[in-house]
Amino acid sequence: MAQEVYTRTNQKLFFAGLALESMAKAEQSQAMNAQGLAQAEREAALFHLYGALLGLCHEVSAFYRLPAAASVEQAMADDALNGLAIPEVAELLELARQRETWLAQMLGAYADLFRPPVARKAPKTDVTQPLIQAVSLDEPATEPLSRDELESWRHNLKALVRRFRDALSEC
Repeated sequence: MAQEVYTRTNQKLFFAGLALESMAKAEQSQAMNAQGLAQAEREAALFHLYGALLGLCHEVSAFYRLPAAASVEQAMADDALNGLAIPEVAELLELARQRETWLAQMLGAYADLFRPPVARKAPKTDVTQPLIQAVSLDEPATEPLSRDELESWRHNLKALVRRFRDALSEC
């Protein structure tokens, strides 16, 4: 592999695409472990999307001659950017801080991979009132990320990479 900074970003985007293809095959499979295979590919795709975003941060850092960060969160930390006006990082920060954006959702889903599973609370019932049914107001179980959503994130990230590269090469 070439030692250019952009090759890592391209590689991670390609690997995310491969994981999404494998996820589609696993979802269509009738095998007993199909659900596990789909979950494994879902997590692999998310891992590679995060890696592609980190690669993009490294590309921006290399262009502006900044030290490379070990994580996306470190690359976008406020204290690391004091006194610097970098439009690409400002755009990434804006996307990451608004919960409804694809980037914030992607970073949240990646962070969820490292959170321990939480057992669902069983509804408390009153044995003296058998006709009254207890209702749990806990959050509903979250659906796993769909392949379409992951593919959308990959498409958005690829578009962002192309746009940033065009802007960085014009200077």
